[in-house]
Amino acid sequence: MLTVSTLSDQETEHLNEGVLVNHSAKDVLAWSYRTFGDQLVYACSLGAEGMVLLDLIAEVHPDAHVVFLDTGLHFAETYTLLDEVRERFPTLNIKALTPENTVEEQKQQYGDRLWASRPDLCCKMRKFEPLEKELSHYTAWISGLRREQSPTRKDTPFIDKDQRFSLLKICPLIHWTQEDVWAHIHERDLPYNTLHDNHYPSIGCAPCTAQVLDGSDERSGRWSGMQKTECGLHW
Repeated sequence: MLTVSTLSDQETEHLNEGVLVNHSAKDVLAWSYRTFGDQLVYACSLGAEGMVLLDLIAEVHPDAHVVFLDTGLHFAETYTLLDEVRERFPTLNIKALTPENTVEEQKQQYGDRLWASRPDLCCKMRKFEPLEKELSHYTAWISGLRREQSPTRKDTPFIDKDQRFSLLKICPLIHWTQEDVWAHIHERDLPYNTLHDNHYPSIGCAPCTAQVLDGSDERSGRWSGMQKTECGLHW
Protein backbone atom coordinates (compact mmCIF):
# COMPACT_ATOMS: atom_id res chain seq x y z
CA MET A 1 0.00 0.00 0.00
CA LEU A 2 1.14 3.51 -0.76
CA THR A 3 2.13 5.55 2.29
CA VAL A 4 3.67 8.96 2.87
CA SER A 5 7.02 7.25 3.47
CA THR A 6 6.97 4.87 0.49
CA LEU A 7 5.62 7.22 -2.19
CA SER A 8 8.53 9.05 -3.81
CA ASP A 9 8.31 12.62 -5.06
CA GLN A 10 8.64 11.32 -8.61
CA GLU A 11 5.74 8.91 -8.11
CA THR A 12 3.65 11.68 -6.57
CA GLU A 13 4.29 13.87 -9.60
CA HIS A 14 3.39 10.98 -11.91
CA LEU A 15 0.06 10.49 -10.14
CA ASN A 16 -0.78 14.19 -10.27
CA GLU A 17 0.30 14.83 -13.85
CA GLY A 18 -0.33 11.46 -15.45
CA VAL A 19 -2.71 9.14 -13.63
CA LEU A 20 -5.25 11.48 -12.02
CA VAL A 21 -5.06 14.69 -14.01
CA ASN A 22 -7.76 13.96 -16.61
CA HIS A 23 -10.17 12.12 -14.35
CA SER A 24 -13.35 13.30 -12.68
CA ALA A 25 -13.64 13.79 -8.94
CA LYS A 26 -15.62 10.56 -8.75
CA ASP A 27 -12.87 8.72 -10.64
CA VAL A 28 -10.24 10.13 -8.26
CA LEU A 29 -12.30 8.91 -5.32
CA ALA A 30 -12.75 5.47 -6.89
CA TRP A 31 -8.98 5.22 -7.40
CA SER A 32 -8.43 6.36 -3.82
CA TYR A 33 -10.68 3.72 -2.28
CA ARG A 34 -9.24 1.00 -4.53
CA THR A 35 -5.78 2.04 -3.39
CA PHE A 36 -6.35 2.64 0.32
CA GLY A 37 -9.65 0.95 1.22
CA ASP A 38 -10.53 1.37 4.88
CA GLN A 39 -7.20 3.10 5.49
CA LEU A 40 -8.76 6.20 3.89
CA VAL A 41 -10.90 8.70 5.83
CA TYR A 42 -12.73 11.85 4.80
CA ALA A 43 -12.44 14.83 7.17
CA CYS A 44 -15.64 16.74 6.42
CA SER A 45 -16.30 20.32 7.56
CA LEU A 46 -19.92 20.18 6.29
CA GLY A 47 -19.26 23.01 3.84
CA ALA A 48 -20.73 23.05 0.35
CA GLU A 49 -17.78 21.01 -0.96
CA GLY A 50 -18.44 18.52 1.81
CA MET A 51 -21.95 17.88 0.54
CA VAL A 52 -20.59 17.10 -2.92
CA LEU A 53 -17.91 14.77 -1.58
CA LEU A 54 -20.29 12.95 0.76
CA ASP A 55 -22.60 12.36 -2.19
CA LEU A 56 -19.81 11.04 -4.42
CA ILE A 57 -18.21 8.97 -1.66
CA ALA A 58 -21.56 7.34 -0.82
CA GLU A 59 -21.74 6.16 -4.42
CA VAL A 60 -18.15 4.94 -4.62
CA HIS A 61 -17.70 3.49 -1.11
CA PRO A 62 -21.02 3.47 0.80
CA ASP A 63 -19.56 2.49 4.18
CA ALA A 64 -16.65 4.93 4.08
CA HIS A 65 -15.24 6.50 7.23
CA VAL A 66 -16.06 10.20 7.70
CA VAL A 67 -15.05 12.47 10.58
CA PHE A 68 -16.44 15.87 11.56
CA LEU A 69 -14.61 18.19 13.95
CA ASP A 70 -17.16 19.19 16.57
CA THR A 71 -15.36 22.10 18.19
CA GLY A 72 -18.35 23.01 20.35
CA LEU A 73 -18.34 26.42 18.69
CA HIS A 74 -20.27 25.79 15.49
CA PHE A 75 -23.38 27.62 14.36
CA ALA A 76 -26.72 26.02 15.24
CA GLU A 77 -27.28 25.63 11.49
CA THR A 78 -24.17 23.46 11.24
CA TYR A 79 -25.40 21.04 13.89
CA THR A 80 -28.80 20.88 12.15
CA LEU A 81 -27.00 20.03 8.92
CA LEU A 82 -25.04 17.24 10.64
CA ASP A 83 -28.34 15.58 11.55
CA GLU A 84 -29.59 16.00 7.98
CA VAL A 85 -26.39 14.49 6.59
CA ARG A 86 -26.68 11.44 8.84
CA GLU A 87 -30.23 10.94 7.59
CA ARG A 88 -29.33 11.45 3.90
CA PHE A 89 -26.27 9.15 4.00
CA PRO A 90 -27.16 6.42 6.53
CA THR A 91 -24.53 3.94 5.32
CA LEU A 92 -21.57 6.27 5.85
CA ASN A 93 -19.70 5.87 9.14
CA ILE A 94 -19.81 9.48 10.36
CA LYS A 95 -17.94 10.20 13.58
CA ALA A 96 -17.91 13.54 15.42
CA LEU A 97 -14.54 14.31 16.99
CA THR A 98 -14.50 16.46 20.12
CA PRO A 99 -11.61 18.30 21.83
CA GLU A 100 -10.18 17.10 25.12
CA ASN A 101 -11.62 20.15 26.91
CA THR A 102 -15.11 21.58 26.63
CA VAL A 103 -15.52 25.25 25.74
CA GLU A 104 -16.22 26.01 29.39
CA GLU A 105 -13.11 24.13 30.56
CA GLN A 106 -11.04 26.00 28.00
CA LYS A 107 -12.46 29.29 29.31
CA GLN A 108 -11.52 28.40 32.89
CA GLN A 109 -7.96 27.51 31.93
CA TYR A 110 -7.16 30.15 29.29
CA GLY A 111 -9.73 32.88 29.82
CA ASP A 112 -12.77 33.91 27.84
CA ARG A 113 -12.73 34.16 24.02
CA LEU A 114 -9.42 32.41 23.40
CA TRP A 115 -10.32 32.41 19.70
CA ALA A 116 -9.99 36.21 19.73
CA SER A 117 -6.82 36.55 21.81
CA ARG A 118 -4.92 33.45 20.65
CA PRO A 119 -6.74 32.01 17.63
CA ASP A 120 -3.95 29.64 16.63
CA LEU A 121 -3.96 28.02 20.06
CA CYS A 122 -7.74 27.71 19.98
CA CYS A 123 -7.63 26.00 16.57
CA LYS A 124 -4.80 23.77 17.74
CA MET A 125 -6.74 22.45 20.72
CA ARG A 126 -10.22 22.30 19.20
CA LYS A 127 -9.35 21.18 15.65
CA PHE A 128 -5.78 20.09 15.05
CA GLU A 129 -5.21 17.85 18.07
CA PRO A 130 -8.47 15.85 17.80
CA LEU A 131 -7.92 15.33 14.07
CA GLU A 132 -4.27 14.41 14.53
CA LYS A 133 -5.25 11.74 17.05
CA GLU A 134 -7.91 10.30 14.74
CA LEU A 135 -5.78 10.39 11.60
CA SER A 136 -3.08 8.33 13.31
CA HIS A 137 -5.30 5.31 12.56
CA TYR A 138 -5.24 5.91 8.79
CA THR A 139 -2.86 6.02 5.82
CA ALA A 140 -4.56 8.71 3.74
CA TRP A 141 -7.25 11.35 4.12
CA ILE A 142 -9.60 13.22 1.81
CA SER A 143 -10.09 16.99 1.86
CA GLY A 144 -12.46 19.27 -0.04
CA LEU A 145 -9.86 21.92 -0.91
CA ARG A 146 -10.35 23.72 -4.23
CA ARG A 147 -7.77 25.86 -5.99
CA GLU A 148 -10.28 28.64 -6.60
CA GLN A 149 -11.07 29.11 -2.91
CA SER A 150 -8.14 31.36 -2.00
CA PRO A 151 -4.59 32.32 -3.02
CA THR A 152 -3.17 29.92 -0.39
CA ARG A 153 -4.86 26.99 -2.14
CA LYS A 154 -4.18 27.83 -5.79
CA ASP A 155 -1.54 25.12 -6.25
CA THR A 156 -3.27 22.29 -4.38
CA PRO A 157 -2.56 18.92 -6.09
CA PHE A 158 -4.80 15.86 -6.28
CA ILE A 159 -2.49 13.90 -4.01
CA ASP A 160 0.24 15.23 -1.78
CA LYS A 161 2.44 14.20 1.11
CA ASP A 162 0.96 15.75 4.21
CA GLN A 163 3.99 15.88 6.48
CA ARG A 164 1.95 17.60 9.17
CA PHE A 165 -0.08 14.44 9.76
CA SER A 166 2.36 11.96 8.14
CA LEU A 167 -0.36 10.89 5.70
CA LEU A 168 -1.17 11.14 2.03
CA LYS A 169 -3.76 13.82 1.35
CA ILE A 170 -6.23 13.55 -1.52
CA CYS A 171 -8.20 16.52 -2.88
CA PRO A 172 -10.61 15.36 -5.62
CA LEU A 173 -12.24 18.77 -6.17
CA ILE A 174 -9.20 20.90 -6.94
CA HIS A 175 -10.48 21.96 -10.38
CA TRP A 176 -14.09 22.58 -9.36
CA THR A 177 -15.43 26.11 -9.27
CA GLN A 178 -17.95 27.42 -6.77
CA GLU A 179 -20.52 27.26 -9.57
CA ASP A 180 -19.69 23.58 -10.15
CA VAL A 181 -20.20 22.82 -6.47
CA TRP A 182 -23.59 24.50 -6.28
CA ALA A 183 -24.75 23.01 -9.57
CA HIS A 184 -24.11 19.54 -8.15
CA ILE A 185 -25.86 20.38 -4.87
CA HIS A 186 -28.98 21.61 -6.66
CA GLU A 187 -28.98 18.83 -9.26
CA ARG A 188 -28.80 16.18 -6.53
CA ASP A 189 -31.04 18.09 -4.09
CA LEU A 190 -28.42 17.75 -1.38
CA PRO A 191 -28.78 19.27 2.09
CA TYR A 192 -26.53 22.24 2.80
CA ASN A 193 -25.90 24.81 5.49
CA THR A 194 -28.60 27.48 5.16
CA LEU A 195 -26.05 30.14 6.18
CA HIS A 196 -24.72 29.84 2.61
CA ASP A 197 -27.88 31.64 1.51
CA ASN A 198 -26.97 34.60 3.70
CA HIS A 199 -23.49 35.51 2.38
CA TYR A 200 -21.50 32.87 4.25
CA PRO A 201 -19.58 31.08 1.46
CA SER A 202 -17.15 29.43 3.90
CA ILE A 203 -18.36 28.41 7.34
CA GLY A 204 -16.30 27.46 10.38
CA CYS A 205 -16.73 28.16 14.06
CA ALA A 206 -19.31 30.84 14.78
CA PRO A 207 -16.98 33.32 16.58
CA CYS A 208 -14.48 33.27 13.70
CA THR A 209 -16.79 33.35 10.67
CA ALA A 210 -18.21 36.51 9.12
CA GLN A 211 -20.36 37.29 6.10
CA VAL A 212 -18.64 38.10 2.79
CA LEU A 213 -20.46 41.04 1.24
CA ASP A 214 -17.95 42.79 -1.01
CA GLY A 215 -17.06 40.18 -3.63
CA SER A 216 -13.84 39.13 -1.86
CA ASP A 217 -12.61 35.56 -2.13
CA GLU A 218 -14.91 33.07 -0.47
CA ARG A 219 -12.65 32.46 2.54
CA SER A 220 -12.20 36.12 3.39
CA GLY A 221 -14.89 35.83 6.06
CA ARG A 222 -12.79 33.37 8.06
CA TRP A 223 -10.81 35.05 10.89
CA SER A 224 -11.69 38.42 9.37
CA GLY A 225 -9.42 41.17 10.70
CA MET A 226 -6.77 38.72 11.89
CA GLN A 227 -3.45 37.75 10.36
CA LYS A 228 -4.77 34.25 9.86
CA THR A 229 -6.16 32.44 6.83
CA GLU A 230 -6.11 28.75 7.81
CA CYS A 231 -6.92 26.81 10.96
CA GLY A 232 -3.70 24.80 10.69
CA LEU A 233 -5.06 21.62 9.14
CA HIS A 234 -3.93 22.55 5.62
CA TRP A 235 -0.60 24.34 6.09
